Amino acid sequence: MIGFSLSDEQKALQELARDFAQNEIAPLAPQFDKTGEYPYALLKKAHGLGLLNLTIEEQYGGGGLGWFESCLVGEEFAAACAGVTTAANANELALTPLHLAASEEQKKQFISPIARDGGLAAFCVTEPGAGSDVAAMRTRAVKVGDEYILNGTKHFITNGGVAQLLTVFAVTDPEKKHKGMSLLAVPADLGGITRTHMGDKMGHRASDTAEIVFEDVHVPAANLLGREGDGFRVAMETFDRTRIGIGAAGVGVARAALQASLKFAKERQQFGQPIANFQGIQFMLADMAMKVETARLAVWWAAWLMDNKYAYAYATSIAKAYGSDVAMSVTTDAVQIHGGYGYMAEYKVEKYMRDAKLLQIYEGTNQIQRVVIAKTLLRD
Repeated sequence: MIGFSLSDEQKALQELARDFAQNEIAPLAPQFDKTGEYPYALLKKAHGLGLLNLTIEEQYGGGGLGWFESCLVGEEFAAACAGVTTAANANELALTPLHLAASEEQKKQFISPIARDGGLAAFCVTEPGAGSDVAAMRTRAVKVGDEYILNGTKHFITNGGVAQLLTVFAVTDPEKKHKGMSLLAVPADLGGITRTHMGDKMGHRASDTAEIVFEDVHVPAANLLGREGDGFRVAMETFDRTRIGIGAAGVGVARAALQASLKFAKERQQFGQPIANFQGIQFMLADMAMKVETARLAVWWAAWLMDNKYAYAYATSIAKAYGSDVAMSVTTDAVQIHGGYGYMAEYKVEKYMRDAKLLQIYEGTNQIQRVVIAKTLLRD
């Protein structure tokens, strides 16, 4: 039996997230967008309400919920501010590799202080010369005695400048190429780490984006997560899971743009009547609505597959690519419907459009998602 109704618990979570997003996040979104201020206080409040780290196990301080619930919250947050959503989602991205590779002792040591106490973590894989091509990574970790000596540079790291824990992917055996990549849990206060804010961004300005330089950083060998050589596999499995959150964020941004466009179309008068009366506008609104609804279904389908232990990489790639493409398309149409007003910050849709663009880029560009989808089609 297929059903689309939410359980009472899911409805309550969705309502809680929507209330927090609209009453706490949305009023501050223009300020964050203008100043680039990091939303520390908002994230603390969200953590106190149980709206962060939803998929992390309860014994380590997380919500112990599924990816479906995480997507419900992500859509609501993104409808208020995609930048705050990115800052919130960064923890789940950084902690998922520990869920996949860490020992029980390591999970208690590294996950609990973040999930339980409201700390921040960052996922460190992207480099100046290694974005979509993760196997081109140059950051090195050389084992010397009971330590790894870490050297290299990471770029475009969300929460990189504010996190207390860094989940760092580095090469331990260059001769094995991507099979020589490993994963380390690195406390951000270790000597030799320099973190620099990377400057103004087109959108998502409430999220912190940093460059992190590691210069002879001494990391205890006990901080190796899994075995040497597990890094590439863990990184790919992480993206297979977490990219669904980008699809959910795309639905939230697109939904907000559609709602703003409906309101404007009913109020804006031209030729003696609301522009909502014109078939050209009606067709645009209808197309926007179809895209929002189908993108949500794609996200829910992928989340259901994940939570029910079915193969999900194909579905999460579709959800991420389609959800973010819909966000870009719908927000562009929203600006068009608003005309000149859509180009002004006062009407918010220009922010939605700027925020939508990044959704097509990070956690695997939409071109990479199409590679994953095509490979699955051709293989199966």
